[in-house]
Amino acid sequence: MLDRTTPPNIRKPETFSVREPVCTHLSNGIPVYTFNADESDVIRIDLLFGGGRWHQEQPLQALFANRMLREGTRRFSSEQVAERLDYYGAWLELACAAEYTYLTLYSLSKYLPQTLEVLESVVKEPLFPQKELDIVLETNVRQFLVNSSKTDYLALRRLMNLLYGDGHPAGHLLKEEDYRRISPDVLRSFYERYYHSANCSIYLAGRVDERCLRLVEERFGRTAFGTGDAPAERFHYQPIVSPEKSFFIERKGAVQSAVRMGMLSLNQNHPDYLKLRVLITLFGGYFGSRLMSNIREEKGLTYGISAGLLPYPGEGVLTIAADTACENVHALVEEVYAEIDRLHTEVVLADELERVRNYMLGEMCRSYESVFSLSDAWIFIHVSGLEKSYLSAIPEAINTVTAGELGELARKYLCKENLKVVVCGEKIS
Repeated sequence: MLDRTTPPNIRKPETFSVREPVCTHLSNGIPVYTFNADESDVIRIDLLFGGGRWHQEQPLQALFANRMLREGTRRFSSEQVAERLDYYGAWLELACAAEYTYLTLYSLSKYLPQTLEVLESVVKEPLFPQKELDIVLETNVRQFLVNSSKTDYLALRRLMNLLYGDGHPAGHLLKEEDYRRISPDVLRSFYERYYHSANCSIYLAGRVDERCLRLVEERFGRTAFGTGDAPAERFHYQPIVSPEKSFFIERKGAVQSAVRMGMLSLNQNHPDYLKLRVLITLFGGYFGSRLMSNIREEKGLTYGISAGLLPYPGEGVLTIAADTACENVHALVEEVYAEIDRLHTEVVLADELERVRNYMLGEMCRSYESVFSLSDAWIFIHVSGLEKSYLSAIPEAINTVTAGELGELARKYLCKENLKVVVCGEKIS
């Protein structure tokens, strides 16, 4: 009989290797990265186009150029796009990031000819119709106005503004007028510059057999498509950090205050980044972190508090997020400062560091257990401009970082003097 009173032994992965995609090229030069899983009945197709928020000529241009691709093409109306995908059990996701935009199609392998026809039309011949654009814009404006009444949304966007400045793509404070300035011509201009075969990469995951590759070649590889002929250039925007240390946004009647703290930090290309991730995980990156143990478990000041690194091109951001009763804001902020001071002055104990290592290695193993998550990992490497050795460097950094190094990293990169503090909630007199 299994003895359930004795927990299983904890075993670290002795070796860790991340499967690489098979790279080929379509006839028109588009690189195709594949992860085959013969046992799967589903295929996921990711089309990446260089050009995102960092490349737009006005706010929201990249987002809505991508969003409107499915709202009517020369072959299909917006209703037909939705109905055909639904009929064949497919799902199309559209996303816009800093330097790339994405189209992701999930489809049953047996219906790939039908669903690829829709995807091809969405990519190659969108119309950006005014009627559908008006509907999409009104829906998004209403959502923007709803979000603008939420304390967490207001606090985070003001924090980003303080760190980057209004002229930076990551720091611009959106206004309703930004939505009103979007037009079909604005979207078409962005589309024509960036949505073309010379600026495209394709990732395939799932049942990637000869039939799948042939269908992708037929739809996207036989000839060049689009009006552009050059990959997207890379831009660097210099952050303009506000001198303000703290900022308060009053929201009368708020049950809790949203507290967002942050500072500019490293992006994933910096040699210290991977070991800094270990420090930030210990500090506030999982349920057993110091911030959670102190501020939630011991002090009862919040239901949850977290810290993390947001990797943006150029400079990333270290953020700390919590919601608390309005009268507890000051105490919560002081406890965050106290935990930073502890990391500066006290050596991390071996058992705590071991727990963090086990947690991070376990999360990493879970992150790469399917071909879809593997595809996500290599897309991240692609868009971040990282070397393929980066994925094997992650467990090495987790396993080799020492308590002494964590202290040095804390004193170098985790400085409370640089933290901006934004609070959104009801003013306490």
